[in-house]
Amino acid sequence: MSPPSLAQAILFFSRRNPHKQTLFQRCRAATSKLPRIPARTISTFGYHQAKALVYSSHGQPSAVLNLQTHSISPPHSHLLTLRTLSAPINPSDINQIQGTYPLLPSLPATPGNEACFQVVATGSLVKSVAAGDWVLPLTFPPGLGTWRTHIQVPEDIVMKVDEKQGLDHTDVSTVGINPITAWVLLKGLEARDGDWVVLNAANSGVGRAVVQLGKLWGIKTLAIVRKREEDEAGSAMVKKELEELGATKVIFDTELGTAGKKGFEDQLHNWTGGEQDKIKLGLNSLGGREAHLLSKCVHPGGSVITYGNMNNKPLSLSAGSLIFRDLSFRGFWLSKWAERHPTEKIKTINKIL
Repeated sequence: MSPPSLAQAILFFSRRNPHKQTLFQRCRAATSKLPRIPARTISTFGYHQAKALVYSSHGQPSAVLNLQTHSISPPHSHLLTLRTLSAPINPSDINQIQGTYPLLPSLPATPGNEACFQVVATGSLVKSVAAGDWVLPLTFPPGLGTWRTHIQVPEDIVMKVDEKQGLDHTDVSTVGINPITAWVLLKGLEARDGDWVVLNAANSGVGRAVVQLGKLWGIKTLAIVRKREEDEAGSAMVKKELEELGATKVIFDTELGTAGKKGFEDQLHNWTGGEQDKIKLGLNSLGGREAHLLSKCVHPGGSVITYGNMNNKPLSLSAGSLIFRDLSFRGFWLSKWAERHPTEKIKTINKIL
């Protein structure tokens, strides 16, 4: 038999000794003699109650994430207290939680690298923003993630959204990674009006941004999406959405690699209306055979840029693509680019907004 709890012991004592005060009664009697202080809510002092998702070990998000609550004191000097309006989920966030991303924060950590915040309080020396302004994170230290209700940071690691009229905070929160990646990949590599770009995972965040920017700048896109055999209606819907966003031609991944060399060249001719020699850039975000199939679409002398690996497979490339077709392959990591070009990142975000 387990020993009685404190509450059971007190209840037993009071029943056996009906004429004696219980411990609870004696405490109540003692505290009733203390002077009464009017109750004040914690917000009176400028504090904010915050909640954050935290992980103390790596693994699947559903297994390692925990919701924690803490208080944020009033900001001073150059500090800002921010309220999270929207915080997206990015594949790199999941990889960080799993422990497979190259840049990992010290544990415990809060995940998330993107968000749109609203300023709720400022320190006395803050000059760049005011309460009510929207801001975006620029250089949050690893682990100081965005999957939280409130956060307090120095004003120099956020940027103000100057013109928020007509903008939705959900859309604004996604600008810092996917659209800016698409912008840099297209503008930085000097894709010109009339050129073609081929991309896989075209319905991803970066893919959709590439399609829309391409339409805006006169760059044609050959967009590759995965065909889900178990969901043909859903696959057709994805294809239609990309066409409505401005993709020049949308194909399923199953249409690649099904014909011989001559047959594939004929396919490419049909997809591009005879402009296959203008496919000078391939944007790859998948490993395995998919990278090789994408490279087959790029004209000799062109470039293939790998900016992601969403299926976590080693790249499979043809030696012939390097030797006989003179393709160049390179990688792109937005974090490294932003580290080298911090001012350009701010300018680019403002242009996208």
